[in-house]
Amino acid sequence: MIPRAIVLSVLIAVAGAGSAHLAGAERPVSREPLGTLPRAFDGWHLVRDVPLDPEILGVLGADDYINRTYVRADRAAVNLYIGYYMSQRQGDAIHSPQNCLPGAGWQPTSSSRIDIGAGGRAMPVNRYVIQKGLDRQVVYYWYQGRGRIIANEYANKFWLMVDAARLQRTNGALVRVITPVGASTEAADIVATAFSRALTARLGPFLP
Repeated sequence: MIPRAIVLSVLIAVAGAGSAHLAGAERPVSREPLGTLPRAFDGWHLVRDVPLDPEILGVLGADDYINRTYVRADRAAVNLYIGYYMSQRQGDAIHSPQNCLPGAGWQPTSSSRIDIGAGGRAMPVNRYVIQKGLDRQVVYYWYQGRGRIIANEYANKFWLMVDAARLQRTNGALVRVITPVGASTEAADIVATAFSRALTARLGPFLP
């Protein structure tokens, strides 16, 4: 077994190298605009595409985004937000929903990290149940880009530094899926999981 001190030394060295490269040049990558994400897939259909307020966009600092509502024939509905950042070197970093949701009046009542699995690979997501008055919603969110899907925010920052040094890239995105709780949170989880799996299979060209 490798001694813990050696592991920590390697991690610190990699993080230091990544921090130095965060100030360097970004290697451009080709990608499809989020606005061209399919309006219908796997039984889900777009019913609303709402632009965000310019003030909110200014705070988020995203280079590309979508804020959509999709529904299914059985009336299941989800809100999808994706915020994409071409570079996170100059202070434009992904904002965690943990900070944004309370500001909108929603309070978390439970939180966990789960793996919903997609396409034969692990798919870790952060899961929150939030409430405002009598309304409850289930929220899934994760970080995606540079070939990775990550739920843990600290791991996301670590790999951001590693990829800045190794790939000269810091592009990435936040993907958030919200569905209302009707009969039960279990039913809402089934909806959010089904949509997230179908969505992830199509995100490669948009979040390289």
